[in-house]
Amino acid sequence: MSLQAVLRAGRAVRGRLPGLSGNARAMHGSSLRSSGSRSLLVAAGAAVTAGLVAGYKHLQRAEMASLDPGQELERRLAGFMAPPVTDPEQLRRHSGDMKSRMELLIMDTQAEVCRALERADGGAAFTVDRWQRTEGGGGVSCVLQDGNVFEKAGVNVSVVHGYLSEESIQQMRSRGKNLKTKDGKLPFCAMGVSSVIHPKNPHVPTIHFNYRYFEIEEADGNKQWWFGGGTDLTPTYLNQEDVVHFHQTLKEACDQHSPKFYPKFKKWCDDYFFIKHRGERRGVGGIFFDDLESSSKDDLFQFVQSCAKAVVPCYIPIVNKHKNDSFSPDEKLWQQLRRGRYVEFNLVS
Repeated sequence: MSLQAVLRAGRAVRGRLPGLSGNARAMHGSSLRSSGSRSLLVAAGAAVTAGLVAGYKHLQRAEMASLDPGQELERRLAGFMAPPVTDPEQLRRHSGDMKSRMELLIMDTQAEVCRALERADGGAAFTVDRWQRTEGGGGVSCVLQDGNVFEKAGVNVSVVHGYLSEESIQQMRSRGKNLKTKDGKLPFCAMGVSSVIHPKNPHVPTIHFNYRYFEIEEADGNKQWWFGGGTDLTPTYLNQEDVVHFHQTLKEACDQHSPKFYPKFKKWCDDYFFIKHRGERRGVGGIFFDDLESSSKDDLFQFVQSCAKAVVPCYIPIVNKHKNDSFSPDEKLWQQLRRGRYVEFNLVS
């Protein structure tokens, strides 16, 4: 993509942001900062980052090819923030099962994001809490607080199983799922990784992401499954170059699997994170999807994996670019006011 095309894309994205384009400038002055030289730097930086990521992936594939499955699992386990919820021996025995593959992916994602945030912060480290659920399963919660760059960052994994409540069954049926229960019970397994990150500097945006897998076993033994997830960005002050970088990174992750994915899931995100009574979307959007089951399970897993792997490259360069920007008390106050609106989105969406 040429530099001109990138900038056109940025203008197009910005034009679809009712809550953070003209309205934001009217409420608190001009919040858009860009220049030709900075655009060139961002474009060059993106190219370098893409090259480094491609090189890393090539080396990683070569390393993995030299390991047997047991050695590869041990290598992955050693990199997690905590032991996985499921016993490693069970993960090894059922390595081809989607539940095992997804649990390893979300644990990988948690560790990758946590370590990238710690490097960007340069001071604080994550506190790790491994918890158990009485009804079945558990999770790993990682929290970084009062760092140099981040006021608070949480990256959490949950892997739970048991029986769905009647309320959950009715809610799923309302979404069009035909579920066969036995004695009113429906076994399920659900797992995912989720995160919300709040920076100190008003010029560093907030990011939210989650990726999840759900599986149920009906009374006749038939299994239903689906994937869900997404990543979205909420700046306090809009920067065109950041928006282009963020969306372009997600688009490239989606385009590896289908050219239809990015436009479809971008629109879904825009529509989902929308406060009707305010006529306002949350931030600059991103991608969002749920109940994905139309393609093969393996194809959709590969797609979710690409999206999860895009979190660090779509966000950390923006953090590093702005974490040392100067800001005024008024800009900090504006960040806190916008954060209150962010909470409202969580309550109504």
